[in-house]
Amino acid sequence: MQRTMQAPNGMNNQGTKASGLEVLCICLRRLAYPCRFADLSQMFHRPKPELCVLFKVGIDFIYDQFSDKLTNLNQPWLTVPQLERYCAAIHAKGAPLEFCWGMVDGTIRSMCRPGHLQQEVYGHKRVHSLKFQCVVTPNGLVANVFGPLVGRRHDAALLNGCGILEHMQQHMVTPAGDEMYLYGDRAYPLTPNLMRPYRGQITEEQQAFNTEMSRARNSVEWEFSKIVRLWAFLDFKKNLKLFLSPVGKLYLVGVLLSNCHTCLHGSETSQFFGLNPPTLEEYLY
Repeated sequence: MQRTMQAPNGMNNQGTKASGLEVLCICLRRLAYPCRFADLSQMFHRPKPELCVLFKVGIDFIYDQFSDKLTNLNQPWLTVPQLERYCAAIHAKGAPLEFCWGMVDGTIRSMCRPGHLQQEVYGHKRVHSLKFQCVVTPNGLVANVFGPLVGRRHDAALLNGCGILEHMQQHMVTPAGDEMYLYGDRAYPLTPNLMRPYRGQITEEQQAFNTEMSRARNSVEWEFSKIVRLWAFLDFKKNLKLFLSPVGKLYLVGVLLSNCHTCLHGSETSQFFGLNPPTLEEYLY
């Protein structure tokens, strides 16, 4: 972060100044556990209006500087040689698929009932929510996030809108010409770049396939759990108010910070597949 950050004019007569480290600490503390700015005021010795401004400045800065890590698949740790390592790690854990480099799934993030568009954000799980689609690699990182969309949209709608399959067709092919693919749950369609479990009346072999792939697909659920475990504020729906706070941006920043935590300390996914994530410097820069 920049050493000094200037808050927007008009919050007070002289503006609000703080070091980048202090702004980052405010953001981390606010996201780590549901708390009021009055509680943070005693910790950081700043009035509530200043803390509110600095929190927004910090969230905006992190998102503006690093959100491409969640949307741009042209990353040094997503090159074809790296993807081949991911495929080998997943296959080595018993997964029948040989060229699966990651797991894809949608996640619903509950929020407070909004004053507008209530029917649009009311999903099939009977909560008001926003929906994201995440791709998790076996080194424990969330490689791609698409969203937010309103909570009532189907997972297939997120898949059609993200454009990841088109990117994979062009750039994620082994030197031998084999196309790589993702693995999702039954909600997704079957395509050359996306595999899913067998459905309907299936044989014992097909059931065995589903079972083995399900063990590997649990990694995406582990990462969803880690995000809200590290940043409990994102799981406190009473304080996530659409049109009053950047609910979608807060979750995306939480994903970024979780990836940074994985780079420093690893994760359950990276330990399960035996792959180390990139260093923090390699991930961010």
